[in-house]
Amino acid sequence: MNQRLFGTDGLRGQVNIFPMTPEIALRLGLAAGQYFRNGNKRHRVVIGKDTRLSGYVFETALTSGFCANGMDVFLVGPMPTPAISFLTRNMRADLGVVISASHNPFMDNGIKFFDSNGFKLPDEVEDEIADLVMSGHSDWDYPDPERIGRAHRINDARGRYIVYLKNSFSQTLTLDGMKIVLDCANGAAYGVAPYVFEELGATVVKVGMDPDGQNINRQCGSLYPEVISRKVREVGADVGLALDGDADRLIVCDEKGHVLDGDQIMAISALEMMEKGTLPKGMLVSTVMSNMALELFMKEKGGTLLRAPVGDRYVVEAMRREGATLGGEQSGHLIYMDHSTTGDGLLAALQLLRIMCEKKQPMSALSNLLQPFPQVLKNVHVERKIPFEQAPKVMEAVAKVEKELAGKGRVLLRYSGTEAVARVMVEGPDQAKVEQYVDDLVGTLEKHLR
Repeated sequence: MNQRLFGTDGLRGQVNIFPMTPEIALRLGLAAGQYFRNGNKRHRVVIGKDTRLSGYVFETALTSGFCANGMDVFLVGPMPTPAISFLTRNMRADLGVVISASHNPFMDNGIKFFDSNGFKLPDEVEDEIADLVMSGHSDWDYPDPERIGRAHRINDARGRYIVYLKNSFSQTLTLDGMKIVLDCANGAAYGVAPYVFEELGATVVKVGMDPDGQNINRQCGSLYPEVISRKVREVGADVGLALDGDADRLIVCDEKGHVLDGDQIMAISALEMMEKGTLPKGMLVSTVMSNMALELFMKEKGGTLLRAPVGDRYVVEAMRREGATLGGEQSGHLIYMDHSTTGDGLLAALQLLRIMCEKKQPMSALSNLLQPFPQVLKNVHVERKIPFEQAPKVMEAVAKVEKELAGKGRVLLRYSGTEAVARVMVEGPDQAKVEQYVDDLVGTLEKHLR
């Protein structure tokens, strides 16, 4: 293989264009089924999806591959990505599969896996499965006819997940009297999220709850926080919560409509845990994209920020390695390891609401912890992902910006794991200079990487 079939968050791409084709999905089911099949026991795989029209295509293809290779398939329909992680553990399945392209538009889709403990598969396991998929061979190790798997629809999956989420909230607290604006991005959480908050006592003003197969993430959800900001002010809500299409990330706004990103949410939770002595080693795990303000905040409070590569599964890997219990990404992936094994937007929202209730403070009072450094991020379309260090002119441009920042800012270049783009990020004390630095670097990349 010339490049990895899997990116930073599974397989992803435009529907009916390689690699997101029915043939690849079928071979993926066959390959993963063969990889995880062990002995004569009955093996189980849980498959969930978001609300994209193409979900039917890939659900059917994967099911066929898994059943043909002797695995029983449990179909749960549209469910958040973290729900599949939970259900894989809850149902003692060998594997969990999510069909989703997260925050991408409906014409994209993706496939990602969870192991039996609810963790995303490591790179080396994905690569072994990918090798089987891409080898082109058709000599699969099929089981005997009587060992072929069956497919089942699971009707109580939503209820199981709702109970699990409610149990993560303090039994002594209630959301009675709280008004919440909730935006589900016309995505996977539409049939779960409102019930969680309503059953805990809140009044829920619903946005992005009418999926039609094509409107997922369209002008709604975590990529468009101005929607909840406007609605919160309009209806006089206490807080706004915006999820993405598969509900594994969360963006929040306070009662005044001010938007909080993942860095600010992590700061609130980290401070509360440090105050209670429940943050091991005082360590918070984030990524290279988190603002320097979060790093300085943790240092000022006596804690530390450990940075991992971009991708919530790399955050989780670092958390497991270091024994950390709180981590996340600026984009809104938030991992509370005491409760979950992956990023969960709904669980993160409940933890924030619990802190609001316990401290008896509005979100605006809790959130005034960080003064983020100006940070500008731009994307550059690339045909090939050449290592940056192999482009001398690019490295010279980076060195020039870093010299001018003189240690009071950062430059970060990285390739997207799911799109054909290079991301250029500059952070520093002066907004105008940061914007100019980014524009200069973008121009350099466009000239030398295309």
